[in-house]
Amino acid sequence: MSRSDFFTLPLHDKVQQLYERGSFVTAIRYYRYKVNLYQMDTNLVEVFFNHKEDRIEKIELLPRYHSRMKFYSDQVILPPNLLD
Repeated sequence: MSRSDFFTLPLHDKVQQLYERGSFVTAIRYYRYKVNLYQMDTNLVEVFFNHKEDRIEKIELLPRYHSRMKFYSDQVILPPNLLD
């Protein structure tokens, strides 16, 4: 499945794809969210979970040069092919 195909899926189908094909990397706290980071192929995908609402609010691709990347790289060593 291509990246663009994945991101056009409804939320529940994205969750299923991440469960079946993704690998959990780590989690961070970011404002009101717990954000789980997954690797799917050569993409990093973030799942934003709102504890107050007890639900996943969004699933997004993490751009390689996003400022949030520093929160993850402080916790784990990310594979070089994900940082190009």
